[in-house]
Amino acid sequence: MFAVVLVYAGFLAMFIGALSQLKPIFTLKILTARVGLKVFAAGLLSTAIGFAFPAPVRQVASRVNELDQFSPLYQFHELHTISINAPKHRVYSAVRLVTAAEIPLYQTLTWIRRFGRGKHESILHAPPNEPILNVATRTGFLLLAIDPDREVLVGTAVLAPDNWQPRRQVLPEDFKVIDQEGFALATMNFLIQETGPDTCVLSTETRVYATDTASLRKFARYWRLIYPGSALIRRMWLKAIKDRAEKTMP
Repeated sequence: MFAVVLVYAGFLAMFIGALSQLKPIFTLKILTARVGLKVFAAGLLSTAIGFAFPAPVRQVASRVNELDQFSPLYQFHELHTISINAPKHRVYSAVRLVTAAEIPLYQTLTWIRRFGRGKHESILHAPPNEPILNVATRTGFLLLAIDPDREVLVGTAVLAPDNWQPRRQVLPEDFKVIDQEGFALATMNFLIQETGPDTCVLSTETRVYATDTASLRKFARYWRLIYPGSALIRRMWLKAIKDRAEKTMP
């Protein structure tokens, strides 16, 4: 998270520095173009440091869910939670059935994420009224594990070696043993934890493990650029699940 802050603080400083070349910004005490250039340079340095900031490998202490089984090691991680006033079976159903149309700003944010490109169906270009997890597992994500009324786990290779093609259909167990250079493996789950007879906490966690230094550096730049939008999508996704679960009759 610190690296993401450096990157976006740098972007802001570069924007302010560039703007000050057109007109002094008195409220920020940038009175001359020379000072503005220094602000721009500081922003450029901050962004460069943020992109290059180390991402050490983390390891789970104990494997308590499917995500831990499939992704015990990772360098990148995000976690979001929401409380839902519904029993676990309704929350689980909502996780499986929620659509892109139900997620506020989903289509806008994913359009920005793919820079407006792409005509092929994917999780970033999803039909509005189809369960989004169905779209994901049909277009590049692998359904790794299901624990009914508790957890759904999907995964994908966000980076792979050039021209890499599996010799056969990739199975969930294969995901645990890929250690070839050139990969960055992402897993994402939805985990339901009961807090009462008709209340739950739903979380979604994403982990990414890069198998070598070059892949780590390449993915780090991408992750730190897209993280704010990704985090917003995850939060809106949870909110859509909450709304569906709480409105659905038992």
